[in-house]
Amino acid sequence: MLPSRPEHRSAVPLLEREPELAAAARAVDALCGPAASGGLLIYRGEAGIGKTALLAAVRRLARDRCTVHGAQGGETVASVPFHVVRQLLRPALAGLGEDPARPLLGDGYDVAAPALGLAAPSGPAADPQGVRDGLDRVVARLAERHRSRPLVLLVDDAHGADTESLTWLAALSASLPALPLLVVLAHRAEPVSGSAAALLGRLGAAARLRLTLHPFSPGATAELARATLGDRADDPFCREVWAVTGGNPYETVELLARVQDRFLDPVERSVPRLRDLGASARGSGLVARLEKLGTGPTRLAWAAAVLGAGIPRGLAATLAGMTPAEAAGCTERLREARIVTATDPMEFAHPLIATAIYRSIPPATRTALHGRAAWAVAHAGLGAAAASRHLLEIHPDDDEEVVAQLRRAAREHLAVGAPEAARRCLERALQEPPPPHAYAEVLYELGCAALLTSPPATVRHLRSALALPGLDGDLRTDATCRLAQALAHSDRLGEAARSVATEAARTPPGPARTRLRAAHFMYEAFRATEEDGPGRSRRLAGLADHLPGTDNAERALLSLRAFDAMLRGEDAEHVLDLCDRALVHGRPARGLSWTDTEWGFETPALVGITYAFTDRPGRALDLFEEAVRAFEISGWSGAHLAFAHTLVGLAHRRRGALAVAESFLREGLRLADRVGSGLPVQWDAACLLIDTLLARGRVTEARDVATRYRFGPPWPGAMLMPDGPCVHARLLLAEGRTKEGVAELEAAGRAFEARDRHNGLWAPWACDLARALATEDPTRAARLATRARVQAERFGTDTAIGEALRCAALFARPDEAVHLLAQAVRHLEASPSAYEHARARHEYALALRSPARLAHAAALATACGAESLAARAAADHALMTRDTNPAPE
Repeated sequence: MLPSRPEHRSAVPLLEREPELAAAARAVDALCGPAASGGLLIYRGEAGIGKTALLAAVRRLARDRCTVHGAQGGETVASVPFHVVRQLLRPALAGLGEDPARPLLGDGYDVAAPALGLAAPSGPAADPQGVRDGLDRVVARLAERHRSRPLVLLVDDAHGADTESLTWLAALSASLPALPLLVVLAHRAEPVSGSAAALLGRLGAAARLRLTLHPFSPGATAELARATLGDRADDPFCREVWAVTGGNPYETVELLARVQDRFLDPVERSVPRLRDLGASARGSGLVARLEKLGTGPTRLAWAAAVLGAGIPRGLAATLAGMTPAEAAGCTERLREARIVTATDPMEFAHPLIATAIYRSIPPATRTALHGRAAWAVAHAGLGAAAASRHLLEIHPDDDEEVVAQLRRAAREHLAVGAPEAARRCLERALQEPPPPHAYAEVLYELGCAALLTSPPATVRHLRSALALPGLDGDLRTDATCRLAQALAHSDRLGEAARSVATEAARTPPGPARTRLRAAHFMYEAFRATEEDGPGRSRRLAGLADHLPGTDNAERALLSLRAFDAMLRGEDAEHVLDLCDRALVHGRPARGLSWTDTEWGFETPALVGITYAFTDRPGRALDLFEEAVRAFEISGWSGAHLAFAHTLVGLAHRRRGALAVAESFLREGLRLADRVGSGLPVQWDAACLLIDTLLARGRVTEARDVATRYRFGPPWPGAMLMPDGPCVHARLLLAEGRTKEGVAELEAAGRAFEARDRHNGLWAPWACDLARALATEDPTRAARLATRARVQAERFGTDTAIGEALRCAALFARPDEAVHLLAQAVRHLEASPSAYEHARARHEYALALRSPARLAHAAALATACGAESLAARAAADHALMTRDTNPAPE
């Protein structure tokens, strides 16, 4: 049940609030103006300072021109995921007809609708970022639908909002100026602990304006006192009211109400009684006032305080052990005492009252009430997740049913994209504790819940689970694979490889063992360094080369083998055959789909990456665009979607569509930046973006990307795509730092060849080093060029051969160089690599001194987005044309 609107909760008057109201009026005017400019406005101040009354005034100010919806956080409901989001958006959706979220959410319905409480979850776990993106789409489309009456969202007591809602609001705040949407938020100015402090800080930084509310002045206090008590209120009395309350609006209103209740004369002789009356409006005085109403109203107020905001009176009556008639009578007495306002659902007159009553309940009684509340909520059909916030407050008691309820609640939280709430439930379940046979399973579930938010915690919990009895069969295999995944995400690939290898050794032959062995090969292949790379490659070839690809396990091994063979520079036809066997009709098999949780997205990704570096970027692009669609539909819009965009950028880079590649790679980085920093996908996307910018001749921008993402040594434990040291060396060489670039290329070559890897497209260290040494050490440079040509011809793709021939031409006699460049042009023209083709055309035209060929090269460079190469070719064309046709004397 949703709470009543903010203006119904407080009678605090709006004195000395002209600047704050003027700011709100300007924001509403901007929202309703021609530009429909939205934004975020924040009010903050101490408890009782009048934030709620101010939001009520903003509602009144906006409601004639805008569509206004409100929400309220609270101490007792801060652990309920998406509590504030649901209050804000569900009323807005309710006015659009039956199932209004489906057209608004489109493909994201199954991801975001459960977070809004509009649909049952469709899967076991939702990506929190995907849920937030879905909510963004809902609010953006709602805002567009309400352009004639723009949308205003009010959030009161944001310091007590749930983490999931605050996280969404903080992310949304950056886009508010571009939306016809105004968010007005109020929170206490006192320090807030935990994640709420950081999130409120982010909101404050994004706000159009953040205003701090101050207490009433003595003059405003006197004005209010006379407006309430009449003109007989004299100056000494009014000054004492201000001294007792400190100008706090809520305490001032309550004190004046107590004066009226006592029929106290508002003159100087009554001053000695004001302090006692003021104390009765807060803290222990408020509690004493409640107790004077009798045990019935007190029990009902306790029940309401435990249940939280928007309390159905019937549920509160059940918790208080009352009949409906008794509850109605007690509610009326609480309303007359100004403790509650609305009666069904019940609503406290002020958050301070709710907090004071909740904290006044004797601890043992409060704990018992939470236990009974969990039972009442569950029996009311509100679900395990709704009951869980009460179970978190009870004492551990070795109760298997409590453990079961908390595990069910954790599953519900995960399914709506609230892993932190799931973590809290499972940590509490461990304290109960679970029975011995289930303890390891709860640890496993806790480790899985923490995977997206805290990989180190996942490692700790899963290692503990695997060390205990209770995890067997597929569950043990899955726990091991998730442990390895968490280790890999923490840049601990060596440990990841060892963990799956150890488990594979103790697992009998069958699908589970094959899955573990495939994971072992994958993590070893992804490591930046490896003790026995050639030996691992031989073992993998022995396992996979003969497989037809009839099941998922075989296809996973074929994917890994194809990727490894590509890096080794083996015959490209064999590499492509391996890729084709790993797919079914050119697409990932059902078990190797992009969103499969058993085999992971890495296996289809490996096939696509292999295609990209084996002159099949079109096939790679088909796979990668399918990944984008699959991740968007499934709501995997964090690191997964960032990686998919990065892969699409890779395919376009290999095709030579540099401008398009840059666009996708920047989007990949933007998506990854929302998730965190230091992620593997950020390294890959930065590496590819730097490589693309260098191809476009934009060296300064490439350096900016490298600086922002700390791209350079020391390198992470995982290899980068393409080879990170080679790309970094290209950047150094482009900056004129030849000595450093040469050193980095030499180190890259030693590392690459130590693993028997020779693909000059993935790691072009030999050709780049040959060019860098051409003047200083031409003999060694020529040897490097020859070696690169031999390896390229062994690999056999047109791009690899063409690039090697282009390098070899640098060290050949002029007539032979022309022949080599002609061959390079033929190979690269037959390849999909438009940028490399344009470079070869440029060098060939220079060797032939052909203005026409230079013009053609410039056109090719322009078409693929290589501005710098196009400019050089055009300049060479102009110079050569001038030399060929000198001006007449």
